[in-house]
Amino acid sequence: MTELFFVFLNVILPVFGIVLLGALLGGYLELQARTLTRAAYFVFVPAFIFQAISTADVPLTSVAKMLAFILLTHLLAVLVAGGIGRLLGRSKEMIAAFIMIAAFGNVGNYGLALIQFRLGDNAIPPATIYFVAISISAFVICVGAAGWAHGGRRGAIWKVLKTPALWATVPAVMVSSGGLEVPLMLDRMTGLLADAMIPVMLFALGLQLFEQGKVHLTTDVLLGSGIRLLLTPLLAILVAVPFGLTRIESAAGVLQAAMPVAILVSIIAKENNIVPEFVTSVVVVSTLASVASLSVLMVCL
Repeated sequence: MTELFFVFLNVILPVFGIVLLGALLGGYLELQARTLTRAAYFVFVPAFIFQAISTADVPLTSVAKMLAFILLTHLLAVLVAGGIGRLLGRSKEMIAAFIMIAAFGNVGNYGLALIQFRLGDNAIPPATIYFVAISISAFVICVGAAGWAHGGRRGAIWKVLKTPALWATVPAVMVSSGGLEVPLMLDRMTGLLADAMIPVMLFALGLQLFEQGKVHLTTDVLLGSGIRLLLTPLLAILVAVPFGLTRIESAAGVLQAAMPVAILVSIIAKENNIVPEFVTSVVVVSTLASVASLSVLMVCL
């Protein structure tokens, strides 16, 4: 019980405190989340990914195992979530929403900060690899699920190719594995931008939650939150066993799988008319509930 309290106090609360700060100050300062999220998406996130991967000393064999582990985990979660929707006799839109919720956790701002505080700086490289893999694959799954619910949609691959996170990954791997040297000026500039990513994104998350509006607490909302916070990390724990990952690699992957639903899922749901009120409610409820679920999970890991 003592360890649980200190995890909540020293790991969860500092991160959630910045989120809460963004939510409380959003209206008072008349801030718009879109400005910060776009800056983070196009500038801070690519810089962080480049910095984390280019300076990491992770063998390619370990990277391959981590990618296989996290992608298999989320594929299984998507299949189970879709199956639950079908068994309950939900509409195609609701089934698509369950799939999107299972596929996309808040692995960037929220996940990276918590993992760094709990597991230390050594966990940043694997957590970043998971972040990139989940973000790209989840975007494809979410757009694909939305298209399936409405009879098909083109352009998912092109949208993924335009993702700034992907742009940064390729040169970062080249630097890390190819022995290329980054000019000092560019290295310092990238480092400054990378250091700003997590606090900016956490504050932006608070602004986004403030802008979400009314929350509907229904059985399906609780079920969707449970899929994201309980089912996916449980699958991650089981799937990690045969891959022979290190403790840090395994723990970082399980924690990334346990993150609440990403705000981007709500945006995709709104743009594609996939029960947006339901998805938005799950985003908010899962984020609030994650304070408890992640505290317990971190003690168990």
